[in-house]
Amino acid sequence: MKVLISCPPMLKRIDEFRSFFEEKNIELIIPNIVQTLSEEELEEILPTVDGWIIGDDPASERVFTAGKKGKLKAAVKWGVGIDNVDFAACKKLGIPIINTPNMFGAEVATVATSYVLGLARQTYFIDREVRKGNWVKPAGRSLSGLVVGLIGFGDIGKATARFLKGFDMKINIYDPFVNKEESDLQNYNFLSFPEKIEEADFVITTCALTPSTRNMVNADIINNMKDGVYIINVSRGGIVNEADLLVALQSGKVEAAALDVFETEPFPIDSGLREFDKCIFGTHNGSNTIEGVRRASHQAISYLFEFLGV
Repeated sequence: MKVLISCPPMLKRIDEFRSFFEEKNIELIIPNIVQTLSEEELEEILPTVDGWIIGDDPASERVFTAGKKGKLKAAVKWGVGIDNVDFAACKKLGIPIINTPNMFGAEVATVATSYVLGLARQTYFIDREVRKGNWVKPAGRSLSGLVVGLIGFGDIGKATARFLKGFDMKINIYDPFVNKEESDLQNYNFLSFPEKIEEADFVITTCALTPSTRNMVNADIINNMKDGVYIINVSRGGIVNEADLLVALQSGKVEAAALDVFETEPFPIDSGLREFDKCIFGTHNGSNTIEGVRRASHQAISYLFEFLGV
């Protein structure tokens, strides 16, 4: 048997997992990738493998169909996000597939929290200026009493809310699927989006990318926010409309933004967002801790082996 792994965090620690595959006499196919494989590359590789652990690749009906014509028997989406995977196509083609939810809530929430701190106290900006030889002392914001508009209250959103509550921030939650029976709901305010969005000092997206959330943070919504708002996205590119965000940064409506994810990844070198020194940019790396990668990889391997019957 052969298994393709195209998830960069797992690939960077692949030596830790090789023995699991060797014990099952499974050959690993390890591509040289930065972020994702293309559909063309996947069409070439998938017919030759029995299983696939998916990263953020375009796991479309086109590539699954190519795989089904060859050896492909099963797939696992590493991590929680599934917007890049056509699950309906897998069902139609008879390819068992699953993702690994609830793996990285605290890890991604830690990044979201670090972005709140970094934007509020301009620590990233100060670091950049000091490296240039400047000695800047910008006035920051005290977090106590500031309002967070948190879009999404799943595993990541819950952890983000819990962390920020420790700074005595007021948390407004937007999530139509909240479990009303959870014991900690009294700690937060639950609203229908975009109710009271004008109150938020920080707007943070921690929701899945779906047809209803794509471009959810757009010009109309931003224009209803308070002047000088901070916007943070640690979920999926496409939830925050980058063209609209750029206009809002240029006008000063948005003071600064922190984005770990982008509409196009890697982040295009010619993006106008790069002009704003107070913004913070990541590499879609919020889940990437030693412990988190180990946890999700073990789960993905377990699911795939079960599908393959080994």
